[in-house]
Amino acid sequence: MPPTRAQKMEETRARLIAAARRAFAETGYAAASMDDLTAAAGLTRGALYHNFGDKRGLFAAVVEQVDGEMAAAAAAEAERRGGGGWERLLAEGRAYVEAAMDPEIRRIVLLDGPAVLGDPSRWPSQNQCLAATMARLETLAAEGALKPVAIEAAARLLNGAALDAALWVAASETPEAVMADAVAAFEALASGVLADRPAAD
Repeated sequence: MPPTRAQKMEETRARLIAAARRAFAETGYAAASMDDLTAAAGLTRGALYHNFGDKRGLFAAVVEQVDGEMAAAAAAEAERRGGGGWERLLAEGRAYVEAAMDPEIRRIVLLDGPAVLGDPSRWPSQNQCLAATMARLETLAAEGALKPVAIEAAARLLNGAALDAALWVAASETPEAVMADAVAAFEALASGVLADRPAAD
């Protein structure tokens, strides 16, 4: 059976996103040529404009894909490491910061992303991260593991700390040198929402 119109449109979008992802990672947003990337996808500029409106729209789709993968990989790493809910939340934040060392993530999400699309906290992919963090914190609060803080406020601050740490690492001329400091500071700040435990006898 031949593909439907919707399937053809989805295939076209996927081809454009894949070609743009390569171009944006290799040359950056400003230098990426729309003629080159559409040619690489075997499509025309008309297909790009029809599906994404313009270069910025295509870039936004690429950022959403890469940032979503970044968050999913961090969550998977947290599950792989195991431990309790708090340990997994810290592991997820740590993995998100460490992802700043990946050249593709560094260029597309952390350097060009904010410059082109503005405040990352307003990106759809970041809203998904926020919802996941809130769910983890709600579970911890129900277990009595947190201080009496507003869950959304804590989730926004924790996510903001991880994002800002990743942005700092990505922008540094010596990312390896600041990585350990960024992760240690994130973990110290995050631990401030934990409930005080009584001292052991």
